[in-house]
Amino acid sequence: MKANHKLCLTLLLLLTAWTARAQEPVVLTLEECIRTGLEENLQIKMMRNDERIAGNNATRAAAGMTPTLDLNGGYNAAYDMTSTRTSAGTSASQKSVDQTMTASVDLNWTLFDGFAMQTNLKRLRELQAQGEMLTRLQSENLIADITTEYYNFIQQRLRLKNLRYAVKLSRERLRIAQARFEVGKGSGLDLQQTSVDFNADSSQYIKQHELVETSRIRLNQLMNVKDVTRRIMVSDTLINVDETLQYAPLLESLQTHNTELKLAVSDERLSQADLQLARASYYPYLKLNSGVGTSFRTYSDASNKHTNTWGPKIGLTVGFNLFDRNKRRQERNARIRRENAQLSLEQLDLELKADFNTLWNAYQNNLKVLRLERENERVAYNNYEIAYERYLLGDLSGIEMREAQKSLLDANERKLTAEYDTKSCEIALLRICGLTQSYLKPSK
Repeated sequence: MKANHKLCLTLLLLLTAWTARAQEPVVLTLEECIRTGLEENLQIKMMRNDERIAGNNATRAAAGMTPTLDLNGGYNAAYDMTSTRTSAGTSASQKSVDQTMTASVDLNWTLFDGFAMQTNLKRLRELQAQGEMLTRLQSENLIADITTEYYNFIQQRLRLKNLRYAVKLSRERLRIAQARFEVGKGSGLDLQQTSVDFNADSSQYIKQHELVETSRIRLNQLMNVKDVTRRIMVSDTLINVDETLQYAPLLESLQTHNTELKLAVSDERLSQADLQLARASYYPYLKLNSGVGTSFRTYSDASNKHTNTWGPKIGLTVGFNLFDRNKRRQERNARIRRENAQLSLEQLDLELKADFNTLWNAYQNNLKVLRLERENERVAYNNYEIAYERYLLGDLSGIEMREAQKSLLDANERKLTAEYDTKSCEIALLRICGLTQSYLKPSK
């Protein structure tokens, strides 16, 4: 039995020594983690490229509002051979080569097409705005994920600290039980039970190291660090919960800053633009055609050896589509898509309000639980201090001492869980209200 707990103690010492000899970790604040993630995240980089493409497309030229100018040139040659045989039996042949060279600069400009060009420009600019909102949404989600994992890392390290303290307490109990047994004041059963408790606490402490490492790797992954095993530490040592959140300002922010809601509004505007485009064919169109050109032609057998013409040209084309069976169908479908976009917007608004109120209730309840668990921890610590003094005096059995120790550890665990659950609700509330940028302080 004595050899077992010595082996366990040796493993703990080796684990502590390995940790001490490991490379110096990089200490990061929450803001540094978030900024690194936003700068290095591959998905956000791709979305920013898509955003640039949408910006390049949101121009008057892409909407068809600018004229086109074309330079044209051509060369043609015709080789003809004519054979003639008269009634007198004589024959004659004639060869001719005609060449034509042309060059022109032509301008074509659609002046009016039933407001389709103006609608296309609005649509392209709306798509550009959507690209920016999609990038913002991805950034908000990443900020929330990094913040949640940041505080999970703190939670796991605090749990590791609590378990290390539990091992320390169990080791001290084991030392006292061993000393009592050797002088004949303690029983072998108490010594065995104390050894079992020490081994159990040591096992939990070793397993908790794995959870800390898992959280560290996950945090590196969210920051898109190539070496996901990089050793890091966070500057915060406690889970600081914001207990000042208020219902009305958050609900107002939900209506004005939620990016998903803004995207749904944008989709509704796009569906309105599609309906306007479908109706554009009901209007006439007006096009301007102009240009300047030259033509040079040579003749091999004619009274004129060559001709040369040049000059400007201008014209207007007016048209109106009299019949197209697809126009009505396209308009009906566009009207249905607009109705669906409006319904989706209403549905999303209802879902967001429901999610918000669910999160708010959870946040309020977790705050109450947190306050209660903080008080429980204080009481459990006082009880443990009293029990430990009685245990040293021999007025308390090892089992009772273990119960006092377990009550303290359970109180620490419940308080830590309540802190993390409350912080998770806080992060989720700020995410749904579009306020996760508050975790990112302005750079100096």
